[in-house]
Amino acid sequence: MRPRLWLLLAAQLAVLRGSSVLQQTPAYIKVQTNKMATLSCEAKISLSNMRIYWLRQRQAPSSDSHHEFLALWDSTKGTVHGEEVEQEKIAVFRDASRFILNLTSVKPEDSGIYFCMIIGSPELTFGKGTQLSVVDFLPTTAQPTKKSTPKKRVCRLPRPVTQKGPLCSPITLGLLVAGVLVLLVSLGVVIHLYCRRRRARLRFIKQPQGEGISGILVPRCLHGNYSNTATLQKLLSPWILKT
Repeated sequence: MRPRLWLLLAAQLAVLRGSSVLQQTPAYIKVQTNKMATLSCEAKISLSNMRIYWLRQRQAPSSDSHHEFLALWDSTKGTVHGEEVEQEKIAVFRDASRFILNLTSVKPEDSGIYFCMIIGSPELTFGKGTQLSVVDFLPTTAQPTKKSTPKKRVCRLPRPVTQKGPLCSPITLGLLVAGVLVLLVSLGVVIHLYCRRRRARLRFIKQPQGEGISGILVPRCLHGNYSNTATLQKLLSPWILKT
């Protein structure tokens, strides 16, 4: 097709609106550099001799924008490439009513809006376009991460374990009670022996073996030598047992 016709098509394409006859998917696509982009154009009409044209608009639509013819698919010739395009990067094929455009090894300069179009009599019909954006990194691509500074480790002292349940076992309590009982019995025995011994000494002192001074036993041998009671009491004071 001659350049004059493409200039006419570009001028008409700038003012026409997209049609529902040709449905392009997706409306927007983002592809990573050096990857492949796949664009689809489905025709809702059937033509005996159908030709699907693929055009590219590198910048946003304006009065200065222009369209570049990439390739077309013909039912008899197959794929026909436009002039000044890298043919090894562009492939067009048909899948039933869908016409697929494959762009391989895309670069950032391949970004733009891609239109599919058919030429009728007398009007032009084209899709609403697919916007292609070529980026170095996709949002899902792992970005180089910065080295994170290691966190300081805090040493924590172990918490004291609280003992649950009774502090002493039944065996320990039994031993304590038995010890207390033994002490009480021993104390009672000591007190009993002491009382018996005291009563025995008192009974011995009060026996009528001699005359006593204030309940004190005085041997008979001392009665003749010491007739003075005060003198005798002073002499025997170290041995006096007071009741």
